[in-house]
Amino acid sequence: MRILVTGGAGFIGSEFLQQISSEPEVTSIVLDSLTYAGDLRNLEPRAESTSFHNIDIRNITKLEELFKETEFDAIVNFAAESHVDNSIKNPTIFAETNVIGTLNLLECARKFEVKRFLHISTDEVYGSVKEGFSTEETILNPSSPYAASKASAEHFVQSYLHTFNLPILVVRCSNNYGPRQYPEKLIPRFISLLMKNEQVPVYGDGSNIREWLYVADCVDAIIRVMHDGNVGGIYNVSSGIFRTNLEIARLLVQFLDKDPSLINFVEDRKGHDFRYAIDSSKIRAELGWQPTVSLAAGLESTVNWYLRNAERLGR
Repeated sequence: MRILVTGGAGFIGSEFLQQISSEPEVTSIVLDSLTYAGDLRNLEPRAESTSFHNIDIRNITKLEELFKETEFDAIVNFAAESHVDNSIKNPTIFAETNVIGTLNLLECARKFEVKRFLHISTDEVYGSVKEGFSTEETILNPSSPYAASKASAEHFVQSYLHTFNLPILVVRCSNNYGPRQYPEKLIPRFISLLMKNEQVPVYGDGSNIREWLYVADCVDAIIRVMHDGNVGGIYNVSSGIFRTNLEIARLLVQFLDKDPSLINFVEDRKGHDFRYAIDSSKIRAELGWQPTVSLAAGLESTVNWYLRNAERLGR
């Protein structure tokens, strides 16, 4: 099985490569444009066995050249602009990468008859959930330009199933955290600031709620969907672990033995969704997936990794 892993030098993509490398029947080819969030150091454990291509998914010409050279059985699409704050400042790059880039990959998958197209999405496509949980059948209601771009990409993915019979799958993940995450996201950013004894900025009053999923658990789910998910299926992947942003800040202060006064409340983000919550009972019932890493264990592992790799926080 030959897999094209787009965004493979990024956070979740590199964890996927690490886990899939234990399967001898799988060959992974990595594609990444190496934007600020991509890092070749993430591939170092598998550098000798990994074929890497520095290609932007917005470049359809380069993509088609690659597909002419190599026959792929599957595509796992991690490539995306993913930071909400950046999408507020520059929505255009999110439309170009997350929508047009995904469309380019779909076209290549259609033309070259790829047998499986797995698109990695986000719980943010559902928008804020005041109470209860979003299921795979819940109508998408994105709030930020980032979430809108991911929802739009999903609609194109679904259209290729219905129009061209392309065998697609979609995974919608809750908030991932763990080693190798670029330090713009909440947990690594707070770790970075606390390590330097600088204040951590908590939006609003810190009461916004997220569902935290350790990256290794997330990738275990993605691999199960890739192998055994039903074609056309959408799978929510979540932990059931909910914490407010303020609670996460306090936990990190505790783990790093810092002064709680370093927590600093700042003006809330525009259009800040209050709560994300997704129901992952489908993947648990169909594919037997269960998260295994507790928040305490996941945060400890994450903090320790950044303490050992402090230079990764200064990029």
